[in-house]
Amino acid sequence: MTTRIQKGALAVDKVLYDFIEQEALPVAKIDSQHFWQGFEALLDQFTQRNKDLLAKREEIQAQIDAWHKEHQADLDDYDKVAYKKFLTELGYIEPEVADFQIDTQCVDEEIATIAGPQLVVPVRNARYSLNAANARWGSLYDALYGFDVIPETDGAEKGKGYNPVRGAKVIEFAKHFLDEIFPLTEGSHQNVTQYTVSEGKLIAEGAGTLKNTAQLVGYNGTPNALTQVVLKNNGLHVLIEIDRQHPIGQTDKAGVKDITLEAAVTTIQDLEDSVAAVDAQEKVEGYRNWLGLMKGDLVEEVHKGDKVIQRRLNADRQYIDLSGNTQTLHGRSVMLLRNVGHLMTNPAVKYHGEEVFEGLMDSLITPLLSLVDLRKENTLRNSRAGSMYIVKPKMHGSAEVAFAVEVFSEVEKILGLPANTIKVGIMDEERRTSVNLKNCIEKAKERTIFINTGFMDRTGDEIHTSMYAGAFVKKGDIKQQIWFKAYEDRNVQIGLKSGLRGKAQIGKGMWPKPDELADMYRSKIEHPEAGASCAWVPSPSGATIHAIHYHQCSVLDRQESLLNQAVTSLDDLLTIPLSDHVNWTQEEKTRELENNCQGILGYVVRWVDLGIGCSKVPDINNVGLMEDRATLRISSQHVANWLKHGVVTESQVWDVLKRMAKVVDEQNAGEAGYRPMSADYDNSIAFQAAADLIFKGDAQPSGYTEPILHAARLKLKGYQGD
Repeated sequence: MTTRIQKGALAVDKVLYDFIEQEALPVAKIDSQHFWQGFEALLDQFTQRNKDLLAKREEIQAQIDAWHKEHQADLDDYDKVAYKKFLTELGYIEPEVADFQIDTQCVDEEIATIAGPQLVVPVRNARYSLNAANARWGSLYDALYGFDVIPETDGAEKGKGYNPVRGAKVIEFAKHFLDEIFPLTEGSHQNVTQYTVSEGKLIAEGAGTLKNTAQLVGYNGTPNALTQVVLKNNGLHVLIEIDRQHPIGQTDKAGVKDITLEAAVTTIQDLEDSVAAVDAQEKVEGYRNWLGLMKGDLVEEVHKGDKVIQRRLNADRQYIDLSGNTQTLHGRSVMLLRNVGHLMTNPAVKYHGEEVFEGLMDSLITPLLSLVDLRKENTLRNSRAGSMYIVKPKMHGSAEVAFAVEVFSEVEKILGLPANTIKVGIMDEERRTSVNLKNCIEKAKERTIFINTGFMDRTGDEIHTSMYAGAFVKKGDIKQQIWFKAYEDRNVQIGLKSGLRGKAQIGKGMWPKPDELADMYRSKIEHPEAGASCAWVPSPSGATIHAIHYHQCSVLDRQESLLNQAVTSLDDLLTIPLSDHVNWTQEEKTRELENNCQGILGYVVRWVDLGIGCSKVPDINNVGLMEDRATLRISSQHVANWLKHGVVTESQVWDVLKRMAKVVDEQNAGEAGYRPMSADYDNSIAFQAAADLIFKGDAQPSGYTEPILHAARLKLKGYQGD
């Protein structure tokens, strides 16, 4: 039975109440009565409007479903003009606003002008949160040595101890990077015997000096006995670390022990898709970690064998500039916080007996926890510009963005913050937002600091929106369809035309294979080359490798060249990725089902049973993939679509689900607390939830997975709805 504390019309779970009263309010220096009265007033003002926006989603979807059912006979070559006219009359396509430029003020340079990798981590996991925040700086040697960018061939295997053959290849790669980005006048960094600084220049004995003298910004040590050379290119720093006594430095001509890259410039600490948080206890875990990050005192003990290591936030770095003055480099990623969207409610607080909208709860509590940073009352600052950065996901169209802006305006009043302190990141992951992206940005033009593309959620919504239009192509072929390129291109084009260059981030999606960084290194440069100022990576090492791309491509220059590019046709974006046939072989259908169902089960069982919202889940080929609710959404909606159009049958899906459950059970056999699904399909809450996501997929709001997942985990935890 949940113990609740009554505060006016609010019935607050005691776990959350105690956290707010004993930990959050004292740090924020906000009066208890003022806070709870403000919370109630916020809910009173916005709860019904939130319900109305969700009802509008359902109304629009119902009419789209009806249109597709009526026009199914024409779907092989349906009238695109009629379809677009229908969407316009429906209000799905909004009248486009006049041209404008965003006017967001007080934005940290890491978001406004520095292009680089971006991490996304579940803020419920303190270790991940700290690792991500500290991934602002990464060892290039470690990232190369530990992953497959350097092949394990010709004696270069990783092994258990240090392999000098592999080490030599790592150093060769890193020195080649220096030659490419920081070339010397008379040779290679490989040949340097000593680095010194003289008259504002970097002297590389045996190879001349830097060709571009402006790339040297400072050093540590003394000019003739350097411990660190501080270089800068495209806004990002690179540190040549020198120590001739170090085991690696002893083997290097110049005593170089490592090369440190400025890597994850920003990090999204996540309360949404990568988190399983269904009640007060789980929400408080995330809230408490965010408060610790803002205070700067979050600590996590990590056990490695017999050792206990304390993880905490890194301090800032310092160096001596060429005028002899001490300069400071930010030691941590600038952190954004992803709140939940408008859909879900949470039993942590009840208002007049109903669960509150979780997005409204986040909108007040997370800025409350950030006040210590906004007021500069901490030592390890996050935003030096005095802003809080909230990424707002899963908004449909400009009215929902405007709603979020109004909510944040009211929150600022409650907490005594200047107007527009809370900045907004707009996730371009719903079809109605993609279609009306310009209007969405305009509604938040004084707060926008981020837009992005996210293939998985966006595809899930693409499928659900057009569920009745016909059978979609195979999941692996969706990226090759005309809508996808239009989606990716329009996001950058509209962002640039709306003035985001030099003021806000334009982002791209996640690299999903955290162990396969060689492929990432070969391909992910396409994101900065597309004009994206940040792109998601799955690990600190991934951020270090991806940082190389932002040296190879100047994003600000690339964006300038794209400023006058025409916006890709909306008609392309509206082209539904339907297959022109459904006569795949039985083997092809089975393979598609197995791939989707194994991924669904592998993620759901960890989410429901273990409360893990994001993790590396083995796929059907035992390749570890980063999975979160977005990947679940696309897979479940894809199977639901094929069921709807008779490509596969219910019996086939049930057969594959049960076979894949056994595969997933085997893959998780060593996981503590794991409950095998195949032992009792009927009574496995996780297995039944996975099945519901498919067989009830067409009925889920926007194809979201949260309602079924939350209900399943609450059931497992014994929640009675009190």
